[in-house]
Amino acid sequence: MKRELSSGVAKSRPTFPVADRDHIQGPIDAPIALVEYGDYECPYCGEAHPVVKAIQKRLGDRLCFAFRNFPLTMHPHAEHAAEAAEAAGTQGKFWEMHDLLFENQDALRDTDLAEYASTLGLDAQRLLGEVRSGAHADRIRDDFRGGARNGVNGTPTFFINSVRYDGEIEVDALLAALNERARK
Repeated sequence: MKRELSSGVAKSRPTFPVADRDHIQGPIDAPIALVEYGDYECPYCGEAHPVVKAIQKRLGDRLCFAFRNFPLTMHPHAEHAAEAAEAAGTQGKFWEMHDLLFENQDALRDTDLAEYASTLGLDAQRLLGEVRSGAHADRIRDDFRGGARNGVNGTPTFFINSVRYDGEIEVDALLAALNERARK
């Protein structure tokens, strides 16, 4: 899988994930933490999405997965998609929206976002209002800045137990890397 690789190296080792800040799946104290900086419109992130799902299924409670927003300016709908995920989160459906966005990357206009909100039983008007007003822009910028501070300049970028992973984004390679980091 092709993806933009970053050439920068983090000056300090990042700490991931943060329980009261990150959207996480799995126990926060799991022996393996996987953090993704991603963009909902990035085709490489879209290819990575089912890989992450398969990894989560295989590792179960041994994995804590966190997603952080890193919308790239080259993707015109990425910012609003990130806003939609965050807005869905305020209604208790971050992960459901997260999955829908990746599964429908070619349909990320505001009307599509409202349709996904309705599908999830969310208040679509509220969600759209939050998206259009940039209600979650600070959160998204914080994710982006944190990623940039840690050398992220392309998506997807993964960290395993706070160490950057630059290998292949496919199930066996990522699973091997996760298990290797868990032993250290």
